[in-house]
Amino acid sequence: MSILSDIASTLLTPLHRSLAIKRLRKLERTFKFVEHRWVVPFAFRSHGFFKGMRPMQDLREIEMLYRLILEKKPRHVVEIGTARGGTLYMWGQACADDAILVSVDLPGGNFGGGYRNCRTPLYQLFARDKQTLHLLRADSHASSTCEHVSTLFDDGKVDFLYIDGDHTYEGVKKDFIQYGKLVRPGGIIAMHDIRKTPVSPETQVYRLWDQIKQHCQTTELVNDKDQTSVMGIGVVHIPETGMPDLDFE
Repeated sequence: MSILSDIASTLLTPLHRSLAIKRLRKLERTFKFVEHRWVVPFAFRSHGFFKGMRPMQDLREIEMLYRLILEKKPRHVVEIGTARGGTLYMWGQACADDAILVSVDLPGGNFGGGYRNCRTPLYQLFARDKQTLHLLRADSHASSTCEHVSTLFDDGKVDFLYIDGDHTYEGVKKDFIQYGKLVRPGGIIAMHDIRKTPVSPETQVYRLWDQIKQHCQTTELVNDKDQTSVMGIGVVHIPETGMPDLDFE
């Protein structure tokens, strides 16, 4: 976005936000059933700073995860890395009617984070009538952020944790270790970009994923039909005995 268009978008923010909200509600009327609502972020188009909220995930892969979450109907949800908001919208639709959702997103993050403040009112609408949404613009690696997140749930426990923030090995490992401790027995953790990609050598989620698979029950959601896919979503199923001790390097 050029400087002039950036200035124009800033001046037109109230109008663009209003149009974006109307567009979102129109799409929800089009896709009436929750089973189909995962399509909404992909179909959403608006203007200025609200131009889109398309998820960065492969369409088929995120649909598979959406249907898994829809089946489980979690009440306590944490997302690390929100960016354009597409997946956050999906979790609001797929989880329980009275769910508490927490988004942790770092302004200026290197991996797509840092949504503009003007988008906050749009994101707040992702929570349905009896749901509660907390938007934390903070560093997920800070212990104080994790402690804050735990206080937002009555029992401090999480049913579904989605990790899609820092993609470096040390970064994603820190998120997994810190927030994984909050996930209740029987809960699930999902993370994006579990495949190795030469296009982005700094993306090293695959290293952590290879270690996790040695100790946990996992499922890989990979769009094998698309040979160009270098993404992949990994799901960790926490046993009823709780998170096992993991031996990381």
